[in-house]
Amino acid sequence: MLFAALAVMLSSVALTLLLREENGYFLLGYGVWTVEGSLALFVLSVLLLFLLGYGLVRGLSNLLAVPASLRDWRSQRQIQRARSSLTKGLIALAEGNWQAAEKELLRHAEQSDMPMINYLASARVAQEQGAEERRDQYLRLAHESMPAADLAVGLIQAELHIRHQQMEQALATLNHLHNLAPKHQQVLKMLAQVLQELKDWDALVELLPTLRKQKTLASGELYALEVRLQVHLLNQAAAKGGEGPLRHVWENMSRTLQRQPELVGLYARLQIGTGRCEEMEQLLRESLEQEWDEGLIELYGQLGSDEPLKLLTQAEHWLQQRPRDPALLLALGRLALRGRLWGKARTYLEACIGVSESPAAYRELGALLEGLEEPQAASACYRKGLELSTSGKSPTLLLTEDRGQMTDDRGQGSED
Repeated sequence: MLFAALAVMLSSVALTLLLREENGYFLLGYGVWTVEGSLALFVLSVLLLFLLGYGLVRGLSNLLAVPASLRDWRSQRQIQRARSSLTKGLIALAEGNWQAAEKELLRHAEQSDMPMINYLASARVAQEQGAEERRDQYLRLAHESMPAADLAVGLIQAELHIRHQQMEQALATLNHLHNLAPKHQQVLKMLAQVLQELKDWDALVELLPTLRKQKTLASGELYALEVRLQVHLLNQAAAKGGEGPLRHVWENMSRTLQRQPELVGLYARLQIGTGRCEEMEQLLRESLEQEWDEGLIELYGQLGSDEPLKLLTQAEHWLQQRPRDPALLLALGRLALRGRLWGKARTYLEACIGVSESPAAYRELGALLEGLEEPQAASACYRKGLELSTSGKSPTLLLTEDRGQMTDDRGQGSED
């Protein structure tokens, strides 16, 4: 409007200067009517009429736009109130004030420009209060408010189910999301977590190639998961009976997993149950030479080999490098017992206890002393072992033989 008035003024000045010496003349006729006058007056009249008409049109336009402007103003005000309530609700949520948080989050949720956020936050609040029905209702409202965000809502829903230990419901949600987005990193990660919690190893075996290909888990997490899966497969194969299924699982492992002490120990223990002690002795020996592990040397000392002295010689070779290793000393004591070398067994078991007391060493030594007819010393060992632990494996030495024979062998063993 101001620009138009300025244009009229400038035009008037220009016209005045132009017509200062010659006003000009105009004649307008219509039927029997005629109008005449100076050209300057005519031009000024036209400009004034134009300005008046323009102002009238603009005024009517603004007047007609008042309802829409009022609606926009009210809408913006509602959005501002909704954002303010959302902010207050999130602050209350962070502070752990659940009731205030739920109240603020829902106060203007319907007027919010992003109601999904309000409802998802409200679902978290309901979860913290143990209100499962309200939680599920808010999740449903969040999905209805933005159906295109099915994945985001589903992830929050699965997360809340997991936190509430509702693994079956979480699995159903995550399977649905996996069908929608088979390569989504967070979906895969949460699905692997839930399957581990449910110990659904068969499903994890199927999921593992995808986890590896998509690099969903960190290398350490993926390795730990692979170990757990192989433990399941080995136990499953052992349940079928025979050494064939076990061998099949073992041979299909990667070389890295075949060097993993837990898997080596489990495979050896299961194969020993099928009577393959000699083959497992070689596996344990090679594994121990590559990477020392207390669990494997303990198993090595418990092997029911027909040649215990051969195993004892090998273990004594390791002793040169690890003279104060309690697990190795215990294994040496057990192997000496199997070889009927009572004196050497006693020396190793006492050395083991001297380095690190353990219930197993006390039980083995107690059984040996009982066989050597030293009841007081045997009782002291048993009592000390019970003090350290009230449970454990039975001693390797089963005193089914005549004690007199052990006594006769005492001198020979002591010399060894």
